[in-house]
Amino acid sequence: MEQQTIHTGVVIVAGGTGSRMGGNLPKQFMLLDGQPILARTINNFAEALPAAEIVVVLPADYIDFWNDYARRFTVAAHRTAAGGTERFHSVANGIAALSPACELIAIQDGVRPLATHECIRRIVRCAAEKGSAVPVVRAVDSFREVAPDGTSHPLDRSVLRIVQTPQVFRADLLRRAYKRPYNPDFTDDATVVEASGAAVELVEGEALNLKITTHDDLAMAEALLARRKETA
Repeated sequence: MEQQTIHTGVVIVAGGTGSRMGGNLPKQFMLLDGQPILARTINNFAEALPAAEIVVVLPADYIDFWNDYARRFTVAAHRTAAGGTERFHSVANGIAALSPACELIAIQDGVRPLATHECIRRIVRCAAEKGSAVPVVRAVDSFREVAPDGTSHPLDRSVLRIVQTPQVFRADLLRRAYKRPYNPDFTDDATVVEASGAAVELVEGEALNLKITTHDDLAMAEALLARRKETA
C-alpha cells in the first residue's frame, strides 16, 4: 500500500499547564518567532502530511481560549478534544476524537514543533511498513544510575536511546492498546503498546527535534528557526 493512500490521524497532545516554564500562560501557547508553539506544531504536521486529520488535546479550561487565540494566527485545520488526568487519558481522548477511517495514528507532543517534514514522513513510512515507528536518537552525555542509598554507577550509553515523538502506530493496534487500564509505568505511547503485547519498531529521529519545556529550550528553538531561515 502506498503511503499517500493511507488515512493518517495525528493526535497532538498539549494538555499540560507548563509548570516548569513558569508564568501565567501554558508553554504551548507561548510565542516562538511570532507564532504560538502549538500553532507551529499543528502547521508542521499539516505541511508534512497534508491529508491527515489533526486533533489537538488541550486542558478543558483552555479549549475556548485556544479557539479564540488561534484566530489571530494562521493555523491549519484541526479539531480539539479535552485532556484527561494523565497523559495516557489525554491520548485516549484524542484517539477517540479521530474518525474510524484512520489506518495510522501519530501521537505528537504539542511543544515539539521542529521536526523536519522528511523526518515525519520517514517515521510514517516505517509505521506503514512495520506497524509502529518510535523515533529515537543516540545518547551523547554520560549517564549514572543512582541507588536509594546515594551510591551510583555508570551506564553504558551505547545501549541507551532518547525517545522522541511523533510515535506512529497502526490504528487498530493503538486503539486496542489504549483500552487497557492506566498504569503509572506508561511513560509514552510505546510503553502502552508494549504492555498490550506488541513489539515496537525504533527509527532514527533528529537531534534537533526539540521538546520545549524551559526558557532555555525556547531560546534554542528561536535560534534554530533563525538558522533555518538563513539557510532556506
